Amino acid sequence: MPLFFSYFPIVFLIYLMTRRNSMPSYKALPLCALLLYFIMLVVFARDPVLVHAAVLDGLLIAWTPIVIIAGAIFLFRTMEVTGAQATIRAWLNTVSENKIAQLMIVGWAFQFLIEGASGFGTPAALAAPVLVGLGFPAVRVAILCLILDTVPVSFGAVGTPTWFGFSAIDLSAAEITEIGIKSSVINGIAAFVVVFIALSFLVDRKALVQNAVFIVLSILACVLPYVAIAFVSYEFPALLGGGIGLVLTIAFARLGWGLSQAPINVRDFQERDSQERGGEATRPQVSLGALLKASFPLWGTVLLLIVTRIPQLGIKELLLLKEPAWILELGSLGVLSVSASLVVSLQSIFNTPETWSHSLLYVPSFIPFGVISLITLYLYRSGQGRRVVTETLVQMQNPVLALLGALVFVNLMMMGGEQSAVALIGQSLAELTGAYWQFFAPFLGALGSFFSGSNTISNLTFGGIQDSIALGLGLDRTTILALQSVGGAMGNMVCINNIVAVASVLALGNKEGYIIKRAVLAMLAYGVVAGILGVLI
Repeated sequence: MPLFFSYFPIVFLIYLMTRRNSMPSYKALPLCALLLYFIMLVVFARDPVLVHAAVLDGLLIAWTPIVIIAGAIFLFRTMEVTGAQATIRAWLNTVSENKIAQLMIVGWAFQFLIEGASGFGTPAALAAPVLVGLGFPAVRVAILCLILDTVPVSFGAVGTPTWFGFSAIDLSAAEITEIGIKSSVINGIAAFVVVFIALSFLVDRKALVQNAVFIVLSILACVLPYVAIAFVSYEFPALLGGGIGLVLTIAFARLGWGLSQAPINVRDFQERDSQERGGEATRPQVSLGALLKASFPLWGTVLLLIVTRIPQLGIKELLLLKEPAWILELGSLGVLSVSASLVVSLQSIFNTPETWSHSLLYVPSFIPFGVISLITLYLYRSGQGRRVVTETLVQMQNPVLALLGALVFVNLMMMGGEQSAVALIGQSLAELTGAYWQFFAPFLGALGSFFSGSNTISNLTFGGIQDSIALGLGLDRTTILALQSVGGAMGNMVCINNIVAVASVLALGNKEGYIIKRAVLAMLAYGVVAGILGVLI
């Protein structure tokens, strides 16, 4: 009975969001969270105090993705009203008018770099509006960006999913390095499948074949340094791989290496006027100064992310100071504290072990999005700040409801330790697959990301379970944990938080179910490749 009711809320949620007349996420997620609330109390007979603490914790945790999405929307509304986005669009057309080249530069290499610096769903929120600004259809862009923001995820946010995600397991430094190496190799090989699948949502097979050499070169430009760096560091493979890959992909596009001269038919493409689209006679030339100014919201964001993420620079440590500078007793609600670096915490929620914290200056919202947006408005002497704020608040109404429901749902699914709903699901899957577990291990990692929206949390949640399964079945632990990390990465394309985030930034409305149904096909293909490689390793 508990196992049935562990699966039921997930199946019900997927049904609501993927049926013909799908329910929007801002209704489906709160409804499923409410259903799960009663299941926890009635079926699992959880302590009501612990359940209510988990609910409050989930409502508080939800504000992390909420403020990130709001920051991303604010940044791109700023780029629109200042004209920066139009300038970037014109410049990208001077690099190459080939649509596949543009998709690989922004959707693949640029996202790869952003994932290495930040994570938190930031890459798709940054890349998707740029591609839509170039005329690509918004829904298909959302699918492409979600699918492509997977390969670097095992090393996202300066390697956090690897070095912190497995911190609860007793691993030696050599074992963590080995997990990183195996993760990079599996992700790197899977890239050659997943990139072509992502592109197929926008262009036809003929165009893919005609431009295959360029696509492969761009993949290699990111993947080769990504794998090589994994042998010496589990913090910088995605960051450096993405940086090197972005520079090389732009160079390949300028040189035209592997690009076909034949016109590419992009599904539902929104053509710009002839001057924006360019021709040899009318193509606008963008000066270096104008490009630097227009792209400041992008390179300024990347720079600020890197500066605040690399531990060796010392700023990260300052932004994460947790020593309370101010404490307020809230009775049974808990103990509220604020540190000098504005890390807000609520300890002992309802006198339980549940705690919540939010690093106001570290979570990518005010820094970098807010800061960069304000500087951009100043650089352009724009008086549109109030309009940008208003549009951002209007666009955030439904995502707030969706994410509040999502994080309560996640918290309730994960409460109970080894007897939690997600743990019961993981254990049942292991029993069903037996000695073939290495083929299915990535899907458990993906399940964790689907719930939590984070490869790091997936590794923290299922890493111990994967390790015990490996021990019980006599499988190599570093291989199984690498497959867990790969699964957490591939689950990034179907996780609720990321889908709501990119749909919100692009103002797509009720399209989350449509996106999930298509992204899950790519995830299954990714999982098959990862599983086969796991068996071979």
